[in-house]
Amino acid sequence: MPLPRLGTRSERLRTAPALFLVLAVVLAVAALFHADAEPARTTGSGHIVVEVSESRCGRGWTRPEPGVRTFDLHNTSDGAAEVYLEDPGTKVVYGEVEGIGPGTTRQLTVRVGQGAYAFMCVPDDADAVTGPTVHVTGGRRGPGAAPVTEHDLIPPALDYQKWVGGGLAEAVRLTTVLRDAIDRGDLAAARSAWLPAHLQYERLGAAYDAFGDADAKINGTDAGLPRGVRDPGFTGFHRIEYGLWHGEPAGGLRAPAAALVKALSGLRDDWAQTRMDPAQLGLRAHEILENTVQFELTGRTDYGSGSNLATARANLDGTREVLSRLRPLLTGRYADLPGLDQELTRAGHILDGFRQRGGWTPLDRLTRAQRERTDSVLGGLVERLASVATLCDPRRTV
Repeated sequence: MPLPRLGTRSERLRTAPALFLVLAVVLAVAALFHADAEPARTTGSGHIVVEVSESRCGRGWTRPEPGVRTFDLHNTSDGAAEVYLEDPGTKVVYGEVEGIGPGTTRQLTVRVGQGAYAFMCVPDDADAVTGPTVHVTGGRRGPGAAPVTEHDLIPPALDYQKWVGGGLAEAVRLTTVLRDAIDRGDLAAARSAWLPAHLQYERLGAAYDAFGDADAKINGTDAGLPRGVRDPGFTGFHRIEYGLWHGEPAGGLRAPAAALVKALSGLRDDWAQTRMDPAQLGLRAHEILENTVQFELTGRTDYGSGSNLATARANLDGTREVLSRLRPLLTGRYADLPGLDQELTRAGHILDGFRQRGGWTPLDRLTRAQRERTDSVLGGLVERLASVATLCDPRRTV
């Protein structure tokens, strides 16, 4: 069975393994809301059946008591819906389940305590409906988070987009240095110039989806191409990397280097008219390192330079840039934000330890202990960042 095409970085962001992403999001929701969004298998004793529909949203919770409660959310309407359990006064969300199909039941497990609750039903093609308010006396509530709207995400998205514009200008400058070294036949200088230029582009991680087709020309791989590394469609940084580390003469690299500078320059010039989707910013913060684990830590994007760990470090920098814009929204919503910061710092220290004089340690030279430590810290960050994606996913309120 052939391997799926690896594609460009923007394609990889859109097509990360579905199982891993679903698992990460479920873990994130469970950590934030003590919620289980898996389909209900049975409605056992102690479960509370709650109706999901436009006319009877939230009906069925008639005996509110504190403690851990499992709600069987049964959609009696003829369309799919999302459901939130919220405080109707503060709008803080304590649990959510997405994509409840018509006629199906999904479970939501929440620790309820002193305060008011109401279910909000959000049909795919109709206005949101809030059910009756239920008051719980006594007990301690589980964690909740105020919902983020798309309007909340516009300022951080605009600020991040401005930063990307400056990053693209620097990428053009560094890639021009690379092209000039190739033009004059100084391949040693070209190998030295390749990594700084590539890492500068890799730091712009959350913007790849907005780069569109340009990313294929700039950072594509040979995966899925009929002739592999010999295919004319293999262009950009990795095409040049392959040539520089596999003995190709300068004459064969001049055209790819010129094309790379042209593609980056065009992207830089058009960037002011491009608009990133604010709703995707939190998801991108999660996907940058998810793709790092999938592609960089496996060596699938190494074409000879052995610089995957350097790329992982650049991706970590890119993640921090996104989080710095989202921090005002995460403060007060994400209780483990200090823990996330601590793990980002630890990951940086581990990766920096692989920077050697004159280069970076290739993946195949890591000891087993080094490999396990690196995989563990970056894998753990992917799980933590799934919570960021969940919290920054805009929720419909009308």
